[in-house]
Amino acid sequence: MTTITENPTYKLELASSPHVHSKWNTKQAMWLVVIALIPPVISALVFFGFYQLSIIAVSVGFCVGTEITIKKFRKRKVSIQDGSAVITGLLLALILPPNFSLVSTALGAIVAISIGKEIFGGIGFNIFNPALVGRAFLQAAFPVPMTTWYTPNYSVDTITSATPLSAMKFDHVFADISNMFIGNIGGSIGETSSLAVLIGGIFLLVIGIVNWRVPIAMTTGVIVFGGIFWLIDPVKYPNPAFHLFAGGFLFGALFMATDWVTSPLTAKGMWLYGLGISLMVVIIRLFGGLPEGVMYAILLMNAFVPLINKYTRPKVFGGTV
Repeated sequence: MTTITENPTYKLELASSPHVHSKWNTKQAMWLVVIALIPPVISALVFFGFYQLSIIAVSVGFCVGTEITIKKFRKRKVSIQDGSAVITGLLLALILPPNFSLVSTALGAIVAISIGKEIFGGIGFNIFNPALVGRAFLQAAFPVPMTTWYTPNYSVDTITSATPLSAMKFDHVFADISNMFIGNIGGSIGETSSLAVLIGGIFLLVIGIVNWRVPIAMTTGVIVFGGIFWLIDPVKYPNPAFHLFAGGFLFGALFMATDWVTSPLTAKGMWLYGLGISLMVVIIRLFGGLPEGVMYAILLMNAFVPLINKYTRPKVFGGTV
């Protein structure tokens, strides 16, 4: 049998996670995700205007710039071409309110890369989704601007001063499902159009970039958990379709929770992870102090991923553990 030492043509390549068996390498996968985010970007411009391009440009620019700065400071190889910083910037921008401050956007981008990613060692080592870390910082630092919503350019909905979740939470008014599906409602610039999010998300599922188990588990969970309360009191609680299309649920299920690094490695773990996110989303939406809980649910379940991986890993053949 030929060994590596006997045949110098063999090469051992050491690389950080994610270690995913796929026909796409990490760099290709990252840029395909960027392509998948084009429909939400287009919907943001259609419904909220071209100023949103400024938010996207600032977010992406500061994410890339922050990563370059930290890499050079640490004397590490700059790997911006892998697209991970661009994705973080795009994701962060798309989960911000319309017409958000560019200065605050820049601060969120800096935190997303420095605290959410590079402090752990860079790509493959972070335990929390960097874009959500950036948004969580902005939510804590600028609570009023982060909950200030604008009417879409083509709004025909009677709800003009609140998102569907806020209207449900505080006014017990349920928005029309069709408007939530198209995106003609108030909300974060890239999350309101379920149609645009589904186009990009299904593209990633079809080409095998993301695993179908997490979004299916989340969808199943929100239908079951939301459906239980709806059956108990359909006047007080919204139907499961509302939970599915409202807020950032679909965007989180397809673009955030499916992140290779911060989601479980095992099939069973993905189901537990997705169901756990959905349960927390429904509880926060119906009983918490905030109308939306997708960000907090994903970040909290990110923290449980190492534990989930540990207890759902398959047994070694012939072993006892």
